[in-house]
Amino acid sequence: MSHTRQKGFSLLELLVAMTILAVIGTVGFVTLKKNSTQARHLKARQSMELVSSGLDQYYLKHGYYPDFGSYEAMVEGNSPLVKENFIAVNSPSKDPWKQPVEGMSNKIDYALKCLGAPGNMEEFPAFSIESGKISDATTPNAGTTTGTPVASPATPGATK
Repeated sequence: MSHTRQKGFSLLELLVAMTILAVIGTVGFVTLKKNSTQARHLKARQSMELVSSGLDQYYLKHGYYPDFGSYEAMVEGNSPLVKENFIAVNSPSKDPWKQPVEGMSNKIDYALKCLGAPGNMEEFPAFSIESGKISDATTPNAGTTTGTPVASPATPGATK
């Protein structure tokens, strides 16, 4: 009697291999999603910091901030910030999650706000940039969170 062994894998071996691949795939997908959200959050912060820098440069040149009722008005093509090359022509008016960025400015100061990552507000919360500081919207007057604070030009009428 000769025993011939069949070539191939048993059902148990295939199930073990598929389970290992599923676990590795799940871990990889979760890590990819987290890193993607982190990159979007950093991109939103960077875009807002560029507009904030443009507003500060405008203030240094003219002695006052331009009047804007919305963030969209700041980044549109006819904006004085774009015309005077303080910000790029195609600056986005929405964050990477396609939510509108909130913003306004008047002759004395400005405020910009990103709503944060939808569905993941604990890890990537809303944040705001005001003339002279960057803070989390969830903790008012928290001061600087990350990075370098935006330089604040002297307020009009301040004594030296």
